[in-house]
Amino acid sequence: MSTAPRLTALDAVHRALGATMTDFAGWDMPLRYGSERDEHTAVRTRAGLFDLSHMGEITVTGPQAAALLDHALVGNIGGVAVGRARYTMICREDGGILDDLIVYRLAEATYMVVANASNAQVVLDALTERAAGFDAAVRDDRDAYALIAIQGPESPGILKSVTDADLDGLKYYAGLPGTVAGVPALIARTGYTGEDGFELFVEPQHAEKLWQALTEAGRDAGLIPCGLSCRDTLRLEAGMPLYGHELTTSLTPFDAGLGRVVKFEKEGDFVGREALAAAAERARTAPPRKLVGLVAEGRRVPRAGMQVVADGTVIGEVTSGAPSPTLGRPIAMAYVDAAHAAPGTPGVGVDIRGTHEPYEVVALPFYKRQK
Repeated sequence: MSTAPRLTALDAVHRALGATMTDFAGWDMPLRYGSERDEHTAVRTRAGLFDLSHMGEITVTGPQAAALLDHALVGNIGGVAVGRARYTMICREDGGILDDLIVYRLAEATYMVVANASNAQVVLDALTERAAGFDAAVRDDRDAYALIAIQGPESPGILKSVTDADLDGLKYYAGLPGTVAGVPALIARTGYTGEDGFELFVEPQHAEKLWQALTEAGRDAGLIPCGLSCRDTLRLEAGMPLYGHELTTSLTPFDAGLGRVVKFEKEGDFVGREALAAAAERARTAPPRKLVGLVAEGRRVPRAGMQVVADGTVIGEVTSGAPSPTLGRPIAMAYVDAAHAAPGTPGVGVDIRGTHEPYEVVALPFYKRQK
């Protein structure tokens, strides 16, 4: 039996703007409003406005909230200062990645865990199960928030014009409560585009007012609405992993080259510690396939699942691929054998429908903004 996709608080706005909508993780979301390339370029050079209300917010509160999250997640969450955020992961007992997360410490005993839309229920269930024995409560707050992101070099100036919050003092991966265009919001300096920008958590009833205010404030700066399609090419250029592509339950953080998020030195046991310690040792002694960047010499676009080859032998697999508006050539991220992972390794190609198209191996990210 089919279930109708969920609608965000901005659904009517997207339709009025003529957005092409798509079902994404059970939500009806804007894929694009016009040209994907124009939206991508706007974020790189000016600013873009995104509806990210499909993301999953889970609140963890109580005297042992930090201890619960230190047990449930691989990071040192108890060490996060109030007002700061941390990128981390939740893993299975066998070390496989259930999801990558951002955790915000909103108060001494209050945290907000933000999960990917496709994994929000899985993360909620895992946290609820792992909370047994802790003096802490896990609350599903997915319906309590709408999430609007403004990303790009012009975003600080645009946001400053509609808030009195101290944006200059707001560091990357930090958040503060404030008022934006008269709307109470959690203002976070985070994003998934490789550019400076902000994510604004607000009550759904205020989402439309905030969207319209930001649209008006950014009109002269070239701000335009942006969909999920350009968000994907932006994160790909920035070398940021996407769950279901670069991250899966069959990979540990060490397999994904993100072992740095696992904090063995924190106090107490945590789910997956033993398996992750073994994965860390394997990565040290016999490196697994490494995540690399690939840049096409031709025009054919690689897609997830395509084989990476060298001298007629399969050496890896593409996890994400797309035309890069910034580089002007197709790019991909791929896991390849360590022997072929060094930038400039000769003879590497991607099997695109039976033809081995030549690709250059490069270090990630493909694009890094000028500070």
